[in-house]
Amino acid sequence: MANRAKNKRQTKAVSIVGKSKSRFSFFRESIEELRKAQWPTRREAFRLSLLVMAVCAAVGGILGVLDYGFTKLLTELLLGG
Repeated sequence: MANRAKNKRQTKAVSIVGKSKSRFSFFRESIEELRKAQWPTRREAFRLSLLVMAVCAAVGGILGVLDYGFTKLLTELLLGG
């Protein structure tokens, strides 16, 4: 058990500094990764967009009703009618 603790203390940090990259290598690598991605079909993207809009509308409606209810409740409590 003592050897493990001793070995852990002796480990060295790995240096991240490597070969120098060009300033535009990030963009080149990003484009390469985007080409590897599996993109949804136009139909899937449309259906998922409709789903997102429906969920946003539902959450917005629920929050609107709650806001209206709390506003009415506080108006009644604070102003007495």
